[in-house]
Amino acid sequence: MRGSLLFLGGRGDFIEKYLEAMHHWHMRGWHITSFDWRGQGASRKDGGPSPDAGFDPLLHDLAVFSQEWIAAHPGPHVAVGHSMGGHLLLRALAEASPPFAAAVLVAPMIGINTGLLPGWLSARLARFFQKIGRGSFPVARDYQAAIEGKAARQNRLTSSADRYADEKWWHGRQPGYDLGIPTWDWVAAAYRSMAASTPGALKAVRIPLLILATDRDRLVDTRAIREAARLLPNAELALFDSAHEILREDDPVRLAAMHRIDAFLDRHAAS
Repeated sequence: MRGSLLFLGGRGDFIEKYLEAMHHWHMRGWHITSFDWRGQGASRKDGGPSPDAGFDPLLHDLAVFSQEWIAAHPGPHVAVGHSMGGHLLLRALAEASPPFAAAVLVAPMIGINTGLLPGWLSARLARFFQKIGRGSFPVARDYQAAIEGKAARQNRLTSSADRYADEKWWHGRQPGYDLGIPTWDWVAAAYRSMAASTPGALKAVRIPLLILATDRDRLVDTRAIREAARLLPNAELALFDSAHEILREDDPVRLAAMHRIDAFLDRHAAS
């Protein structure tokens, strides 16, 4: 055993979706732990908290869970967060300073890719829809239109047809795992949470960080990731030619990303 690794998925993710990556780290000697965010995966129960309720409850869950997890598992302790999970991990590092030896952020949600629409206008639009009582409405309709022969959703997530099919298989087996399109309530909550990652907060994060990103990301804002990497004192940025889910891409990209993570952890979290 070389240490303990905590994996944090993104919005709409579930533990089973990243079993392949977890197996890779397990074979490298890590003790692997993950959980479904409240309102997602197996934590999505009838009458339970809504995934649109805001990010502070998720941040509290992470703080309590990681404290107990660190006490119960052998070090060194490291964390890997994807997308929304990367955002929440970064906030936790800035606000609570959990004693991780190192951390990896994979396509972290530091900003939202809104295309030609400025981020400030997108945030204002989300608040407007909440004000007129449409906060629970999805932000867009998913037409699953063919784009270069692929479903629109797959085109945003991964080039790997097999790994995309794996996610859809789990949706068929566990229909509650599919959260669908984000709502305006979720978008408004995301902007409130991202606003907490001020330049001062980022500069206070001292542990070694590896950030994986892609300029082809259509879900998160790579420009915001680049700026955050510049502000974080001990961060290194690695760019890949991929869609949003770098760890679920076709093997040439996925394996290159996994090897980059392995090398980073070998340097900064030696057993």
